[in-house]
Amino acid sequence: MHEVWVEKYRPKALDEVVGQKEVMARLKSYVKSGNLPHLMFAGPAGTGKTTSAMALARELFGDEWRGNFFELNASDERGIGVVRKQIKDYARTRPIGDHPFKIIFLDEADALTDDAQAALRRTMERYTQTCRFILSCNYSSKIIEPIQSRCAVFRFRPLSANDVKEYVRRIAKTEDLEVTGDGLEAITYVARGDARRVTNALQVAASVGGKIDAESVYQTTSTARPEQIKALLTTALEGDFLAARASLDDMLIDYGLSGEDIIRQIHRSVFDLPVSDPLKVRLVDRIGEAEFRMVEGSNERIQIEALLAHFVLVGSEGA
Repeated sequence: MHEVWVEKYRPKALDEVVGQKEVMARLKSYVKSGNLPHLMFAGPAGTGKTTSAMALARELFGDEWRGNFFELNASDERGIGVVRKQIKDYARTRPIGDHPFKIIFLDEADALTDDAQAALRRTMERYTQTCRFILSCNYSSKIIEPIQSRCAVFRFRPLSANDVKEYVRRIAKTEDLEVTGDGLEAITYVARGDARRVTNALQVAASVGGKIDAESVYQTTSTARPEQIKALLTTALEGDFLAARASLDDMLIDYGLSGEDIIRQIHRSVFDLPVSDPLKVRLVDRIGEAEFRMVEGSNERIQIEALLAHFVLVGSEGA
C-alpha cells in the first residue's frame, strides 16, 4: 500500500492504455513502420498522453528506450533558454543503439513562452534526422500554428464511464479489493474521465480499509454526493433560501470543499433539475459568472450564497 498506484499501474504498452482506441491504433501503425513524424498529444489531464508517449518509446526502442527518450516538463522551465540549451544539446546527439532517431517528449508544452516556441520551431526542423518531438498539451490552441503544422495531432478524450469501470475492476482484481456497485459509480463520478484521479481515489479509499463503497469514496476524495448537490439546488428553487444555506454549511463542514469544488458540482447537477430549458440557460449563465468572480479573487462564500439566492429568484419566476 506504500506504492504510488499511479506509477504502479501506468500501462507499459500501447495495448494496455485505457480508452483512446483510435489513437492507439494510429500509434501502433507507426511502431510497425519503425518511423514517425513529430507528434502532438492534446487533451485533458489524466487521459493517457504521457503514458502513450512512454509506451510508444518502449515499443520502438525496446530495452534501449530510456537512453533514447528525453522527457522534459515545459511548465517547470518554460523560457527560451531551455530550448537553446537542454533541448538543442540532446537533439544534436546521435541515438543509442541501432536506431534512426530518438524522442524528445515535451510535457505541458502549452506552458512554453512564445519566444521558446519560436525557437523550438527551428530546432524541430534542423534536427529531424536524429530526433522526433512529441508535444503534450491540454490546450492545442496555445501552441503556435507553425509548430502545429509540423506535427501529426492526436486528440485524447476523457475516459468514458465504461472505460473507468473497466480500469477500476482491473486494479481491484490485482489488489484483491472489494468495490461495491455504488462505490464503482462514485469513483466514476469523482473521476470525470481522468485515469489519474481514478487511481488516486481508489488507493485512498482502499487505505481506509474494508469494502470500498460510495461513502468511503466521497469522504476520502472530499466530494459531495451528487444527490446532496441536487437536493441543495432543489431546495433553493423551491424558495427556501435559509434551508439551502444551512445545507451548504453542512457540506462545507462534512467534506471540506472549496468554493470552486462546489461550483463545479453545481454545474454538473443543474442539467438534472426539473426546470425548463430556458431557466437552465439562465442558471448556467449565472454559474459561469460566479465561477469567474471566484477565480478573480472574490469571496467564495458570498458568491455561492449569491448564486443560491439567484436560484431562489429563478424558482419563484418559474413557479
